[in-house]
Amino acid sequence: MMQRFSLDHHLAATYARFPEAGYRPVIGITGNYGEQTCKLGEGYYKQVLRAGGTPIILPPLADQEAIINMLAHVDGLLLSGGADINPLFQGEEPQPRLGGINSERDLPELLTTRLAFNRQLPILGICRGIQTLATALGGKVAQDIPDPAIKHSQDASRSEPTHSVELEPDSILFDLYKEERLAVNSFHHQAVCEAGPHLRVVAQARDGVIEAVESSEVKPILGVQWHPECMGDDGLPLFQWLVGEACRFRETQRLHDRVLTLDTHCDTPMFFPQGVDFGQRDDRILVDLHKMTEGRLDATIMVAYLPQPKMGETFTSKVAFDVKGPKEYADLIFDKIEKIVDQNSHYIALARTPGDLYENKRHGRKSIMIGIENGLALNGQLQNVRHFAERGVVYITLCHNGDNDLCDSARGCNTHQGVSRFGEQVIREMNRLGLMVDLSHAAEKSFYDALQISQTPIVCSHSSCRALCDHPRNLTDDQMRALARKGGVMQVTLYPGFLRKEGEATIHDALLHLEHAIEVMGIDHVGLGTDFDGDGGISGLANASELILFTRQLLARRYSERDIQKIWGGNFLRVMGLVQRVAEQ
Repeated sequence: MMQRFSLDHHLAATYARFPEAGYRPVIGITGNYGEQTCKLGEGYYKQVLRAGGTPIILPPLADQEAIINMLAHVDGLLLSGGADINPLFQGEEPQPRLGGINSERDLPELLTTRLAFNRQLPILGICRGIQTLATALGGKVAQDIPDPAIKHSQDASRSEPTHSVELEPDSILFDLYKEERLAVNSFHHQAVCEAGPHLRVVAQARDGVIEAVESSEVKPILGVQWHPECMGDDGLPLFQWLVGEACRFRETQRLHDRVLTLDTHCDTPMFFPQGVDFGQRDDRILVDLHKMTEGRLDATIMVAYLPQPKMGETFTSKVAFDVKGPKEYADLIFDKIEKIVDQNSHYIALARTPGDLYENKRHGRKSIMIGIENGLALNGQLQNVRHFAERGVVYITLCHNGDNDLCDSARGCNTHQGVSRFGEQVIREMNRLGLMVDLSHAAEKSFYDALQISQTPIVCSHSSCRALCDHPRNLTDDQMRALARKGGVMQVTLYPGFLRKEGEATIHDALLHLEHAIEVMGIDHVGLGTDFDGDGGISGLANASELILFTRQLLARRYSERDIQKIWGGNFLRVMGLVQRVAEQ
């Protein structure tokens, strides 16, 4: 049969299929520059296409705005092979056996990798790509493999595997291939020698050379030293993995377009008096405008945290600022927040009600709500409840680590045997003025007292489950059931010591606490309060830029969009709306 060369024929066939065509995630492939790519470059985009993706080439441009715009249009990133990386990027001088470098590629690809990493894009690095990953994320690359016992630059055909690698059983590669040993091809004289803080080694050659790394933080990141694009069907699973993760990334992003995401507790404002620029990506804080954008976090409740003085201490001795007392300190923090919002008013706004949050999201702005952590801020004066209500505070955490004049703390000494008389007056005044009562940090007796006193549901803005981690700050199952019966909510927190007693806490621990709370309380009474910048932050959810990974995990566990919205602030906002409506009556 004669081949058809008519363009109109091919267009007609394409349009005929279009209504049934599903979305094929876009995979950005870092482009070579000035080097012969031949079949090597062709293999990348053909394997991506076979795996169900749409390949596009990303040119090596060292323009940060251009890179950001390119990454905004891809669902996954493939770091391709090529020349050696300039050792100056890892603080080394060139050694005699360093090969040719490609100065046009180095900086653009390192920037692209870091920016993609911050945005939680799925990444697959191949050959030079695994070395780019390591260099960009704090690892190290050997300029030349010292005394290799295996030939790592084969003379055989590119499609021919010439040595084997050993796979770690708890790795992405093992899940893909279901084997402990894999035969691979090999074309390199450099290799990763230190994985760095964000990656872990998951495959090695018999001579100890690192052959594959993946994320140590439960992120969709994988790098291999061999060339799967040349290995046909044997290499295809890696590209299918990347395309599959890219599909999940796109699904998560689209969900965040529709769902309002609220973190109900962060302590970032304690850093504001130190000159932190919230509008910049600042490594000193876990929540800033850039990280909120990268993690698709729409809103956060920023608290004025007041440390509880111990016996014989004064509050002013606990804070390094010239203030008269706790009320003035809380006002100072709120002044700083208002100034930051004014400086970034195109991108962020204050909010007092659930309606404000939805309106800000509709206009493309992030939201900050304000709260108080420790009723010490009232300075023993009931009228200060009204003062802070008028400033826009949405909740007051009655105490912190130590008994105060409102109630006993989980870390206190049972001064009042629960809520004090003044604390009871404060709770009733908060009810009257539409402020939520927050019982995180409270002693168990204080919790039950407040639950009985309050005429509206109470919240625990950043607490976890004592059944999974026996800490007095966590809630027992009985407390959780009582909270749910009164219509309240418990927001799982990311403070490591409240998630597990031993070992490193990870995103999986946070999900275990969330799912235990759902089992005990029901889906209508749970949420997330990170405690970022108050020592909250765990592997996989280390700062606000990683919060989209929380949604990714919820989708992987097949939570519905409706339930994800409840978890991501809907339940908390239901209580807020009720509390505020009761105050208006």
